[in-house]
Formats: sequence, structure tokens, C-alpha cells
Amino acid sequence: MQTSKLVQVINAHCEGENGAVVTGGVLHIPGESMLDKLNYLNNEGRALQKFLCFEPRGVPHGSFNVLCAPTREDADAGFIILQPDGAHPMSGSNAICVTTVLLETGTIPMIEPETIVKLDTAAGLVTAVASCINGKCKEVTLSMAPSFVERLDVEVNYQGSSIRGDVAFGGDYYAVVDVEQLGLSIEPSQATELFSRGVELVQLFNQQISVQHPLLPSINKISYVMFRQVKGEVIKTCTTLKPGRCDRSPCGTGSSANLAIMHKRGLVDEGQQFITESIIGSQFKVKLAGVSSMCGRETVLPEITGRAWIYGTQQLSIDPSDPFQEGFVLADTWGPYIQELDV
Repeated sequence: MQTSKLVQVINAHCEGENGAVVTGGVLHIPGESMLDKLNYLNNEGRALQKFLCFEPRGVPHGSFNVLCAPTREDADAGFIILQPDGAHPMSGSNAICVTTVLLETGTIPMIEPETIVKLDTAAGLVTAVASCINGKCKEVTLSMAPSFVERLDVEVNYQGSSIRGDVAFGGDYYAVVDVEQLGLSIEPSQATELFSRGVELVQLFNQQISVQHPLLPSINKISYVMFRQVKGEVIKTCTTLKPGRCDRSPCGTGSSANLAIMHKRGLVDEGQQFITESIIGSQFKVKLAGVSSMCGRETVLPEITGRAWIYGTQQLSIDPSDPFQEGFVLADTWGPYIQELDV
């Protein structure tokens, strides 16, 4: 086999959401901080994201998590999330995949019954507490980035109706919309419709409100719409992502943003826990671990608990004669927004 690149990948999913972990073949990502590295991968370093995420190697759903040495002394490992639309600062499901892979491969020694792993991300330090037994990582609890509300009750005009959403940061910026406003429900048969509405709405919310993280200059747009549906004591969620899919997991950063919203509305108190459920029925436990402040605004400290499973390994390579070294996408599989991917 002739190859100009060879990348080792361990395949894992968290509650149904693919979160592959790149364990070899990427030696160095320029940047002094994880945010610098993220910005590099979103600009001059985009070739790695294209190679991993686009066809023939990639698929529309899921992520590649690139491991790297931490940039801060209090972290054990760093990682950056690559998805078809670019590099992202933080994801609960991906952090759970990364923690599980680090421990179950022995990259970080597993200590039973509990191992603490500190992850350096572009959204800040994330502490993962893994419950371990017989060499297996049974579940992972993440102390997520401080989350806060940007604005409640933002209204946008959509298809002749006024749609209301709450905008909050939970590791990325979200507009959280009660799905009943659209006459839809969160279930697999409506995934295409949910995605289509979600990516149209995120553009409208970005036109209506400007956001800027107080400490992270490059985090300055609403990335996702997350639909919400309350069913008894369970909150169903569906995060919609370009170029054409719905998050298979309950979405850790989206659930963190929603937790900040619920606290702001007086619906959850410190120490309380509830369940979020994804479009495929998988679940996270979400806990309000504490309340703090950052740059003059109130923040909540979320804890997200979920599970991940390793299901395979890959070696991805490039033959120098391959005309599709940076990959390609087609609208039949990837959805109607492929022009925004800058293939």
C-alpha cells in the first residue's frame, strides 16, 4: 500500500451519536491554546477536517475527535471536535467518547471504581468522572463549561408565524425552541422536517441577536437550534446540525444551555437532576451542580452523565494518486446546505 497519510481512529458512540477518536497520525496542531488550535483547524488547517469528515471516509452524522497534548498544566489530555461544518469547541457526547477511549485503551490508566480525567477544550477545562468496573467505563459524568443565558424570548418571523426561542451558551451557543410551536414532535419519523426547520431558524436567530462569549473572542454566533419537548419528567431534545442531520444523543452542550434557561426561569434549583432524552430514546442525566458568575453574569455549572461504547477501529489513508484526497459531498446524502461546507 502506498500512502501519504495514515491516521489511526477508534470508533465509539455516545448514546447513539458517533464520536470517533483520532489516536495516531496527527502529531501537531499549531496554537498556544486549544482555542488557537481550533481557529487554525477552521482556517489554514481545514485539510484535516475535509480528509476525515467528507466522503469517501466520512459520513454526515457524527464527529472526529482529534487528541492532542493539553495546553494547560491542570489537564490530562486535549481534544478538538471536527464535524463536516468545521471545528467546534466542546460537545458532551464527544467528551464522553474521548474519556471512554482514553481509559479503555489504557492511554490514561483506569482506576476502579472511579477515574477522574481532566480535558482541555476550546470552551475551557472539562472534568470527567468515569465509573469503572472490570476494565469497562460504565458511565461518565462531565462537569461542563459554565453556562449562561444570553436572552430569553427572542422572536423571529418564520413562515408567517412568530417563533419564540431562548438563546444560551452551554459550551456553544444555542437557540432552544419548544417544538410544539412548529406543529412537530421529536420522533425519528420527523427527523428530516426537524432538521430542515432547525437550520432555517438558526439563520433567523443569528440575524435577530448578536452573541459574544465574554472570554472566548471567536465564539460569537449561534451554532445550533435545539428543539425541546417536555414529556412528564423527561425533556426530549433534538439538536439540528448542518449540513443535514439531527444529533442522535440528547446533546450535552445543548442540555447545558437548556439547564441555564430552566434555572433562569425558576424551573430548577441547585442540586436538582432531571433526564434529557434524544430523538432515538437514549438518555443523559442533567444536574445543576452549582451557580456562579462570570464577567458580571450569572452562570450555572452543569453535570452531564452518559455512556459510550467502542465498536471498532480504522486506519484511514491517502493514496497519492487518489483524486479525492480532500473528499467530496453530495446533496442526496448530505442535505441541501453543502455549498456552505466550502468543499
